[in-house]
Amino acid sequence: MARRTVDVPALVESARAGSPRAVARLISLVEDGHESLREVMAALTPHAGSAYVIGLTGSPGVGKSTTTTALVGAFRERGLRVGVLAVDPSSPFSGGALLGDRVRMQDHALDPEVYIRSMASRGHLGGLSFTTPQAIRVLDAAGCDVVLVETVGVGQSEVEIAGLADTSVVLLAPGMGDGIQAAKAGILEIGDVFVVNKADRDGADATVRDLRHMISLGDRTEPGLWRPPVVKAVAAQKVGIDEVMEALDKHRAFVEENGELARRRERRAADEIETIVLATLRARFSHVAGHAGVVRLAREVLAGHLDPYAAADRLVVELGEQLTA
Repeated sequence: MARRTVDVPALVESARAGSPRAVARLISLVEDGHESLREVMAALTPHAGSAYVIGLTGSPGVGKSTTTTALVGAFRERGLRVGVLAVDPSSPFSGGALLGDRVRMQDHALDPEVYIRSMASRGHLGGLSFTTPQAIRVLDAAGCDVVLVETVGVGQSEVEIAGLADTSVVLLAPGMGDGIQAAKAGILEIGDVFVVNKADRDGADATVRDLRHMISLGDRTEPGLWRPPVVKAVAAQKVGIDEVMEALDKHRAFVEENGELARRRERRAADEIETIVLATLRARFSHVAGHAGVVRLAREVLAGHLDPYAAADRLVVELGEQLTA
């Protein structure tokens, strides 16, 4: 079936005017890799760049959705417009987000100044979706002051959020061994703010103490470097959310003052460009060199005529010749 034509200028104008339907349509175009995607990004980019992006990550069951809901409420009390991208595991059959109804975020479902969207990870590692950066740009250009990005929650492969967010929040819970998991997964290196949620449980103080000890062993204790705070909260009861907001405000002020915010956003843009380039090359590789070239070289490797590295070098040369022909 032929894809429906899209009136991109009208769609972007409606999204900037606050139409949830237009925002939803734009993000769907992003997720589907629609043929008008380049036109969409060209139209949105001049209007983007003002939203502050906060990433929330942590193991399953720590209360990411509940904390996100509480933070949305806190930002709305400040009169800010909030966007939420909740990246969920994908159905192996439909490819859609398994938790697409976002049942934990119904508190803000009727608020016109809050936009909540589930995105399927579609097998992409790192806790995010391949299209998350473009979806953030949609919400940014649509006038969101703050964009909250909640990762999948798969445990040990969520460090990608550090390259996407202006501030990364790592959630942990007592009694889940999260202190050890954080050290194993490299979470200590990506967290700007640590939140020990469900702090009304036994072991919360011990988890806080362990985290602070592990952070103190790192190299961020040097003068002039940000030392991540560890905050206790019970998000389901809105307890400790003011302290979390205070920590977020302090980190934002810190990165704005020392230029780190600009550096983070520059790295984010560079990573996005690199990702698009690699995806484009992969697509061209499939069409130009195709699998036939790989199979031919694979047979030479199996026959002992080439080693894998030499085969890869030869394929790169062949691909370059065909792309420039």
